[in-house]
Amino acid sequence: MESLLLDHIDLQLLDALQTDATLSNQALAAAVRVSPPTCLRRVKRLRESGLIEREVALLQPDALARHLGHGITAIVEVTLDRQDTDRLAAFEQRMQPEDAVQQCYRVSPGPDFILIVHARDVPEYLALAQRLFSSDGNVRNVKAFFSLQRSKFSPRVPCIRADAAD
Repeated sequence: MESLLLDHIDLQLLDALQTDATLSNQALAAAVRVSPPTCLRRVKRLRESGLIEREVALLQPDALARHLGHGITAIVEVTLDRQDTDRLAAFEQRMQPEDAVQQCYRVSPGPDFILIVHARDVPEYLALAQRLFSSDGNVRNVKAFFSLQRSKFSPRVPCIRADAAD
């Protein structure tokens, strides 16, 4: 992939889109003080470069709970027996199709992975843990922490640098 040079306008666009990706092109252009055609061209370039991975709706779990039940969120530490490149990659690949595994991070030091897992209830979490961890001969240790309350959640990546701000 070719290196993409970003200027302060690109960074402002990325920042604005993280706050509200539903902004019209006109509103986005006004927010960063460029013309609508320039804005459209730049956002297209940012998407095509892969900097904008995808756009999704963030749901409010407590509001949704009235319809689906609260469910449980677990922060799970996973330690593998063997950590060679192929086995680490194989574990990551096994997590990809699992809808319940919302996030998977390879970490160091400590456990090999931290997962954010959402399940309908404890029996569903236990079935998932059995399928993903207990049946994997390379998983040495699993430690789960169950969330009692979410006090902050933000998928935002800071992209306005001090030297690039107006």
